[in-house]
Amino acid sequence: MCCQQNYVFCVICPFFYLKEKSQDCMYLQYCKVCQSYKAPRSHHCRKCNRCVMKMDHHCPWINNCCGYQNHASFTLFLLLAPLGCIHASFIFVMTMYTQLYNRISFGWSSVKIDMSAAKRDPRTIIPFGLSAFAASLFALGLALGTTIAVGMLFIIQMKVILTNKTSIESWIEEKAKDRIQYYQTDETFIFPYDMGSKWKNFKQVFTWSGIPEGDGLDWPVREGCHRYSLTIEQLKQKADKRVRSVRYRAIEDYSGVCCPVTKGVKTFFTTPCTEEPRIALSKGDLILATRGLKHWMYGEKILNSAGDVWMKDFVHTESLD
Repeated sequence: MCCQQNYVFCVICPFFYLKEKSQDCMYLQYCKVCQSYKAPRSHHCRKCNRCVMKMDHHCPWINNCCGYQNHASFTLFLLLAPLGCIHASFIFVMTMYTQLYNRISFGWSSVKIDMSAAKRDPRTIIPFGLSAFAASLFALGLALGTTIAVGMLFIIQMKVILTNKTSIESWIEEKAKDRIQYYQTDETFIFPYDMGSKWKNFKQVFTWSGIPEGDGLDWPVREGCHRYSLTIEQLKQKADKRVRSVRYRAIEDYSGVCCPVTKGVKTFFTTPCTEEPRIALSKGDLILATRGLKHWMYGEKILNSAGDVWMKDFVHTESLD
C-alpha cells in the first residue's frame, strides 16, 4: 500500500507525489479509475480519462480541461474572443452601412461618414446583394451573441480567480455551507487557498513568465488553515452523501440511452442536459441513489454482493422501486 511505502503516486505527473508523513494518506482522496491518490485540488475528468491538477472544468470547445497549467491561457482566451467579436461586429456594421448608404435612407443625421469616395466610384469589388446582406446580418448576430456569452464566462472566471478558487471549489464551498447548516454543527469552513488579497490571488494564476505559481501539487494556505482543509471537507461530504443515500432495486431493464423513448413522454422530454453517462440496468440491479430529479436520479450501481460500488451518473427513476 502507498501509505506503507511512505509516498503517494500522483496520477497527473510522471513522478511521485512525495509526503514526509505516511499519515497524509488519510487526508487524500483515492481515484478508483486511476487507482491512485489525488493531489489536493485535483479531480478526475471522465472526458480526458485522467486526474487534472487544480481542475476547473472540461471545456468541449478546446477539447481539454481547464486546470493548473492552462487556467491563465483559458481566461485570456475568454477575454480576447469577445474583443475579436466586437472588432468583427464593427466591420460588419460599417460594411452594411456603406453598402446600403445610397439605397436606403436611414435618417441618421448624427452619423458623420465621408461617403465621397463611394459616390465617385460606386462599383464594389464584391457585389453586395441580398444574400451578402443576409450573411453579414447573420454573422453580426453570431458575433454579438458570442461577445455576450463568452464575456459572461470571462466575468465568472475572474470572480473565482480573484478568490483563488476554481468552479468546482466554489461548488464544494457551497455544499460545505449546506452540510453545516443541515446538521446544525458549530464548525465553520474557511476556504484555505484564499490569500486574503485579490492581487495575491491574481498572481497565483497570472504571471509575467506565463508559468503559474507553484508546482500544482502543494499550495500555500492562509493562516490558521490546515493544508488539507479542502480535501478533508470533500471526504466529509462524500461520507455524508453515503449516509443520506437511498437504495433502490431496478424492476425493469434500461439500456442506458440518453433519451429513452420507451420510458414515457415525460421522461423523454425531461432528460438532463448533461454529458454525464447513464447507467445500463438489468432487472434486479441494486442502485445507491444520492440525489435526484423528478424522473431521473444521480447514483451508483452496486456491482457485487460485497457492497463495492462504481461511480455512475443519471438513472431513470421510473424503472426503480
